[in-house]
Amino acid sequence: MIVCQCCAISDREIHAAVDWMRTADPDTIITPGKVYHALGKRADCGGCMPQFLAQMEKCDTLGVPMNLRGLNRMKRRDRMHEG
Repeated sequence: MIVCQCCAISDREIHAAVDWMRTADPDTIITPGKVYHALGKRADCGGCMPQFLAQMEKCDTLGVPMNLRGLNRMKRRDRMHEG
C-alpha cells in the first residue's frame, strides 16, 4: 500500500527501513525523518504523516532501546538536586 503519495513510499518500504536501521544501530531512536533519509527521499507536504507514523508503529523493531528508556526521568531527578 502506498503511504506517501508525494514520494511514492509504500508500507513495505517503511517496515524495511525501520528493520534495517534497528539492525544497523540497535541504540538509535528511529524517527520519520530518519526513515525518509534511509529511503533517500524527503518529506513534501506532510499529509501522509498520520498514516506514516501508524505504519512505523506496526514494526516490532521500532521501540525505544532499553538502555535509553527513562532518561528524561533521570535528567529531571538530577536537576532537582543541583543546588
